[in-house]
Amino acid sequence: MDAKVNVGLMGVGNIAPAYVRGCKQYGILDLVACADIDASRTKQFANEHSLQAMTVDEMLGSNDIDIIINLTIPKVHAKVSLSIIDAGKHVYSEKPLGLTRAEGAEIVQRAKDAKVLIGCAPDTFLGGGGQTCRKLIDDGWIGTPVAATAFMAGHGPESWHPNPFFFYQFGGGPLFDMGPYYLTALVNLLGPVNRVAGLTNKSFEKRIATSESQYGVELPVEVNTHVAGTLQFDGGALATVMMSFDVWKHQLPRIEIYGSEGTLSVPDPNTFGGSVRVWLAKDGEWRDIPLTHSSDIGRGTGVADMAYALQSGRPHRASGDLAFHVLDVMCAFDESSKQGQHIDISSTVARPQAIPLGLLSGMLDK
Repeated sequence: MDAKVNVGLMGVGNIAPAYVRGCKQYGILDLVACADIDASRTKQFANEHSLQAMTVDEMLGSNDIDIIINLTIPKVHAKVSLSIIDAGKHVYSEKPLGLTRAEGAEIVQRAKDAKVLIGCAPDTFLGGGGQTCRKLIDDGWIGTPVAATAFMAGHGPESWHPNPFFFYQFGGGPLFDMGPYYLTALVNLLGPVNRVAGLTNKSFEKRIATSESQYGVELPVEVNTHVAGTLQFDGGALATVMMSFDVWKHQLPRIEIYGSEGTLSVPDPNTFGGSVRVWLAKDGEWRDIPLTHSSDIGRGTGVADMAYALQSGRPHRASGDLAFHVLDVMCAFDESSKQGQHIDISSTVARPQAIPLGLLSGMLDK
């Protein structure tokens, strides 16, 4: 390994502590500073995590920071990422990459023009659960994948989140909030999507928060809260997808992949681990599969992978191209519902490289 890559956090909200913990797991990263539009919150977070407190402008102008992690709210992801790119720095954004195809395409193109890397969450598919499933498919355990299901169903984050408002504003909802985890996992396992058919619905005009800090507050709903549809992949497989904030309880699987020789049960794609199970036609029973890769990692893995890419020149896995393809697919659900027809997906992306076996803790390359 060469010199460490210096990293700054822009935005110190609810997810920021997870990135602090995750980045510390990788020797290639040196998380040095944080910034936020709220100066008092920046200072408090910096003191809690032994970081340098900066203003946004100071971080953008710092010669000592190589990668900035964009942890702002979704509606300003694109604006903030573009400012980071314009400052000549590499950017790793929380999901989604942007709220529209135009935003996502501009980010990807501006990064290429500036010769900087753009990465984007989720990076959970790099964990033991996702990588074990990837190896099982690549090694032919279930034969040729022909179909899949992906279900994310709950009753929204207003029962626990300290600031649930943005979940029901443009850029929120179950698809843009949780869809990136499920769709990225499916692309990692099955490859790019070429066609989408969708139906979407805003089931309720308002929600009532029940979290401790916001109890009883009315939340106006701007976005669709139940999304259902079908994806067609380049390889021929079809996936049935449902993303909902309107379900109290269910007994649905997270993700299952159906192949010519068996079925693969994929763990929750919002985690780095989980239980992997396979049912093979030749056996006729479910088998638990030990994880082939570490699940003892966290947010920041995608940042570390991008740092390795900077030093070696190889492609990074949680890339802007992958995030844009997922954004393209998400936008197609509502378009399909409104237009009453399939939507062809114009973007494409190669499946990210699988992580090699046998790596030491804190390493992503041999």
